[in-house]
Amino acid sequence: MGKFKVMKPVNEVDVSCVKYKEEDIKAPHLTGFLFKLFVKMLEAPLIGSLIVETLKKNNGMTQIFRNTVIPEEPMFRPVFPSQKPEVDVVLVGEDESPLNRLETALKCLPQYDPSLSFQADSGSSFRYWKIRDYAYAYRSKLTTPSVVAEQIISIIEEFKYDKSPTPFLISFDANEVRKQAEASTHRFEQGHPISILDGVFITIKDDIDCLPHTTTGGTTWLHEERSVEKDSVVVSRLRSCGAILLGKANMHELGMGTSGNNSNYGTTRNPHAPERYTGGSSSGSAAIVASGLCPAALGTDGGGSVRIPASLCGVTGLKTTYGRTDMTGSLCAGGTVEVVSPLASSLEDTLLVYAVILGSSSADRLNLNPTPPCLPKLLSHNGGNAIGSLRLGKYTTWFNDVHSSDISDKCEDILKLLSNNHGCQVVEIVVPELEEMRAAHVVSIGSATLCSLTPYCEAGKNPKLSYDTRTSFAIFKSFSASDYIAAQCLRRRLMEYHLDIFKNVDVIVTPTCGMTAPLIPPEAVKNGETNFQVAAYLMRFVVAANLLGFPAISVPVGYDKEGMPIGLQIMGRPWAEATVLALAAAVEELAPVTKKPAIFHDVLNTNRIHKEK
Repeated sequence: MGKFKVMKPVNEVDVSCVKYKEEDIKAPHLTGFLFKLFVKMLEAPLIGSLIVETLKKNNGMTQIFRNTVIPEEPMFRPVFPSQKPEVDVVLVGEDESPLNRLETALKCLPQYDPSLSFQADSGSSFRYWKIRDYAYAYRSKLTTPSVVAEQIISIIEEFKYDKSPTPFLISFDANEVRKQAEASTHRFEQGHPISILDGVFITIKDDIDCLPHTTTGGTTWLHEERSVEKDSVVVSRLRSCGAILLGKANMHELGMGTSGNNSNYGTTRNPHAPERYTGGSSSGSAAIVASGLCPAALGTDGGGSVRIPASLCGVTGLKTTYGRTDMTGSLCAGGTVEVVSPLASSLEDTLLVYAVILGSSSADRLNLNPTPPCLPKLLSHNGGNAIGSLRLGKYTTWFNDVHSSDISDKCEDILKLLSNNHGCQVVEIVVPELEEMRAAHVVSIGSATLCSLTPYCEAGKNPKLSYDTRTSFAIFKSFSASDYIAAQCLRRRLMEYHLDIFKNVDVIVTPTCGMTAPLIPPEAVKNGETNFQVAAYLMRFVVAANLLGFPAISVPVGYDKEGMPIGLQIMGRPWAEATVLALAAAVEELAPVTKKPAIFHDVLNTNRIHKEK
């Protein structure tokens, strides 16, 4: 008879006795012919099952799901107890129009000073153009949305790595962009712009519906089976504010990977180093923001898919509380770990876009009982008076378990600055059962994805998927109903652990990723790769926010010795986006000077603007 483990109920576990266990992934790294052969073997009836079961056993999943008694009842999606109100915030109504919420968000920002952006000193440090810079340029008649649109269109049409239009985008219609820009330009000429977002370019990840584009999810075929009849809820909110929707951003196929590799449309390259990955799955969204073509983009985050590429590309990525944004009109609308969330080149732009797209669906309002959404008061550059009272939870052995000490050192430097400059208290915590959490997340997201796509695969679409997606699906198909129930029992158990932690701290801080942007193997461009060790490093700190539904953000905090960006992750209590954003604003103020990416497009064309001025 096999040995089995009986877990104690959470309230009987002595957390002080928990020992951190370093993650040790046992799986092959394959590319090229060997990868294709491996996938063929995985999909073979007998040998495939043997390979998958061996992988699961060697990585502890068999022990967790087949040989462990879990005393907690299942929790099939995040459910939270009532939360205490946040401090130093402004309430906004879910039933308010996006325009009204955007105006409220603007009032929460420090006073705008155009001289910080529009100055002729070419030797000044690099900074990204912000949404308020676009608005100032348009209102001051320094340029128009149509002029900026033509610059962006020319860049997209000329800038190719592998396939058209660029690896940044899967779908792009120049005439549609011109049409939106002309309408916006006309509104400015008439003196009636809709909002601060009027004429601002935003890109939409290709698993979120946005007319007139199809939604492929990074595949070559899904758009043939699923028509797009209208904008998703979040896109319609952006459009109502006058935003120009640039196109559909590239992504890791069906969100089933952390690198951003996509052999169907060309792999998106990191603007800081084109030989490196962006991270995924919101790869195009992060890269197009980091390259300067858009100040903001929308992504989806089911396993760090916004925060990972944000960290690797040196931009900001917010993952909202589960249920805070309406998922209607996205491919992952039926999941229990995914949310639609913004990426932006600055914290203030993240806040502005978040204010527009927030708002739970009617079903989530009924079932999840969200607290009213709030925005932080960022009226001073120090992030507000409430920052100093925050307690930052840090699990040091986990925090330091990174590929390079550059990462933990840069993140630690920021924590010290928060303590010294603002009085934040860093509190040592322990997060139990991290291995179980990772396993429960894989089963949860994998089962939901497989469920939504099984009809297509049964209809013969599986061979049209990329090899790494087929690898994931072969593993997902091995999960049983009892595995899924056990994963949901672990979800409840882990929720109890984290809610206990949040009794003593306000946020949990970690590096966003355990490594900076990995190199793209040349042989992986055509057919992809499988590299579970790299995926483990990239996902090391992000999955709790997905499995348990907490809000989290990645903020740039510096660079490693090779010049690649590093992100700090801040994860907050349920519904506490305002606290997370306020602390992120303080981090942004303390972070080192931003470096100009190797690939950067100055679409507001400062030299021409100053010459005309």
